[in-house]
Amino acid sequence: MVVAVLADIVGSRRLADRSAAQSTLDETIAAVEAAFPLAAQPLTPTVGDEQQGVYRTLAEAMTSLLLIQLRLPEGLAFRFGIGVGEVRAVESVHRELADGPGWYAARAAIEIVHAREGRAVPRTRTWIVGAPGQDEVMESTIASSNAYLLARDELVGAMSARARRLTYGRIIGTSQQELAAQEGITQPGVSKALRTAGAAALIEGLAALNGDAS
Repeated sequence: MVVAVLADIVGSRRLADRSAAQSTLDETIAAVEAAFPLAAQPLTPTVGDEQQGVYRTLAEAMTSLLLIQLRLPEGLAFRFGIGVGEVRAVESVHRELADGPGWYAARAAIEIVHAREGRAVPRTRTWIVGAPGQDEVMESTIASSNAYLLARDELVGAMSARARRLTYGRIIGTSQQELAAQEGITQPGVSKALRTAGAAALIEGLAALNGDAS
């Protein structure tokens, strides 16, 4: 199985400094990949406000994309379209071009995110589509993963910037004492912020996604 990911920037046309925003996105992706090197091909800018990446499994893709969501600063966010299916490179005199049913599925997925944002689920940021020919097990996995992503995106979307930073810190192994020092607050303040934001559910959900739940 191969997992293709397309990402586009939410509200890219409204950004005051597009170059600075891209630099922040690049730094965020690099930091997440350094902490959790999960991508077969890390998200890389292609054209306009779009990025492309490739992962080996759905769990690895969903883990990496959550970490990117949490690490991005206030006012900067991605939409993610995840496609399950074959990807291939088409040779060109300019560069290799990404092609294959996995990319078509990722494109369809990101269009679903756009549509859902404009309706009843405005905090939707991630969706998965399987290319034609998936077996029943994968179809079931995609359906359950999309249900998980709807709830996850809602939880992350409701978090403050500080709560996202703290949750990211706990996932990568930073202690509450260290986070308190970084944020200029007390350790009980960190604990309260994490509890109020529902961070434990995100952290336990990530562990279950990767087969580490107790």
